[in-house]
Amino acid sequence: MTTPDTTHLGLGLPTDPNGVTGRLATWIASLRYEDIPDEVRDRSRHLVLDGLVCALVGARLPWSERAVEAVLALEGQGDVPIIGWGRTTSAPAACLLNGTFIQGFELDDYHVKAPLHSNSLVLPSAFSTIAMLDRPVSGRDLLTALIAGYEVGPRVGLALHGAEMLSRGWHSGAVFGTHASAATSAWLRRLDAQRVEDALGLAGTQSAGLMAAQYEAMSKRMHHGFSSRNGWYAAGLAEAGYTGIKRVYERPYGGFLATFGEGHDPRAELITTNLGTEWTLLDTAVKAYASMAATHAPIDCALEARARGIAVDDVVTIDVEVSHAAYHHGWWEPERPLETIGAQMNIGYTVSVALLDGRVLAEQFTRNRIDSDDVWDLLQRISVHHCEDFDQPQDRFRTRMRLTLRDGSSVTIEVDGPLGGATRPLSNSDIVTKARRLAESIGLTDRWQQIEGLVLDIESMTDVSSLVDELAAAVPALPVTL
Repeated sequence: MTTPDTTHLGLGLPTDPNGVTGRLATWIASLRYEDIPDEVRDRSRHLVLDGLVCALVGARLPWSERAVEAVLALEGQGDVPIIGWGRTTSAPAACLLNGTFIQGFELDDYHVKAPLHSNSLVLPSAFSTIAMLDRPVSGRDLLTALIAGYEVGPRVGLALHGAEMLSRGWHSGAVFGTHASAATSAWLRRLDAQRVEDALGLAGTQSAGLMAAQYEAMSKRMHHGFSSRNGWYAAGLAEAGYTGIKRVYERPYGGFLATFGEGHDPRAELITTNLGTEWTLLDTAVKAYASMAATHAPIDCALEARARGIAVDDVVTIDVEVSHAAYHHGWWEPERPLETIGAQMNIGYTVSVALLDGRVLAEQFTRNRIDSDDVWDLLQRISVHHCEDFDQPQDRFRTRMRLTLRDGSSVTIEVDGPLGGATRPLSNSDIVTKARRLAESIGLTDRWQQIEGLVLDIESMTDVSSLVDELAAAVPALPVTL
């Protein structure tokens, strides 16, 4: 990568323009809509569509309602919309809540190489930033800012070897996510490269997230919301001249990569390798099932077994082999009662309902379904194992399932990755279909048609406030018992 021409950026250069942090900061500050290939813009529009429908579905879940009550009691009123509520709050509180909604039911995007959920980071950051500006924001500008965040988050994650962070117990997306949010907000604020460097440094010092939240804690849903808020704060503080860590990715003591990657050989150069020519955001996956990403390939194996006519009563045991990250993230011996979040994160549970019900959607995670005897009877026959052969980055989602049957025979099913992932991605038209189905499930078919039209033609908008208004209007509380 050559050093970009910064003569048009005015004052404010990073402390080391040729270093990793400096080059990333300069790229963010200098990114223009015209620099982005049509393929990237088109995919990004559809990623936005997926994120927004996930926000509307997640807005009125029981734990989301609890979050709104708690956060508004702490933060009070403001003028930034809370998606799906018809209410407003402060900009940082809106970041927190809107990010929590997008992550609210494990339906949102994930990056296949550097696990994070980009929409829950960049969309809330963008909306809270726009609300603070004294000028309208066009659709082109919004899309460009979102693309900056879509690109930055995974690149920071790749420098820490992506899924390795999950194996170590970090909630990887919350760790990488502050950088994505900061990039989006910094771009909308028109920060120069010097201030973007500060924003990245301020974002890095606020990164956090413990993966033990996956077992029963509501807070798992909120982790990316915290990171969205923290990245938004980072950009706002930087705009005000409040300085952050300089060269945050290069610092050998207390730097972002040195600390989070201690003893694991982080690769800072991956943050800027082919930056602006190879778009890592294109490796963002869109989910086909309402569960954690590492459960999806096992679900596909179970659905294939069902399609082959294998009946649950014929199964003696099911052995599932997955990578190290998937094993540690998605397997523990489940115990009754199991919380909704635990069910959505557990490979055994999701395999059970896939084989029993033929689908893994919202109705598979009601309290009654989670506590059903047929599910727990099958769960006792399922074991999950770590397969070292699957630990290479290209095989992280590969899964092998071996079903031992009562007649003494066995069936082995292997997939190289999940539906919606890198090997079998959902097309843009598939994403539109998914979004329409989800909108219909919460009674928003007509309203969603309007939102869909605005998003897919976003570049024609001179002011995105009409889109924000559509998202802000209240949605009904979900009638299911979760």
